[in-house]
Amino acid sequence: MKLLLDTHIALWAITDDPKLPQSALALIMSADNEITVSAASIWEISVKHSLGRGNMPVSGNEALGYFKEAGYRLLPVSAEHAAYLESLPPIHADPFDRILIAQAISEPMRFITHDVLLTGYNGLIMAV
Repeated sequence: MKLLLDTHIALWAITDDPKLPQSALALIMSADNEITVSAASIWEISVKHSLGRGNMPVSGNEALGYFKEAGYRLLPVSAEHAAYLESLPPIHADPFDRILIAQAISEPMRFITHDVLLTGYNGLIMAV
């Protein structure tokens, strides 16, 4: 199964944070799943880390290295992903979450998050 990790799930996974739910860890560790992290997550980490917001334990550059080391596939943000944003209902206002949702739906792939509010977008969104 193709999985796109929400930013906080990806960070928890690479930092061995105890907040990572066991169900998410099982999905990430399964050899049957292809794990993907979006360039939008690197962007979010970089912005929030440099501003000292959002509890980002590593910089964007460090996160990128850890994601590559973990073997995660990196997904660029395409013009199609950006255009898909227009079709999303206004369930969530966070621009980083919205582009991740747009990517997950338009690719398509399952989106793994801890934010239950995001499950209102589509059946591809899994809250763990």
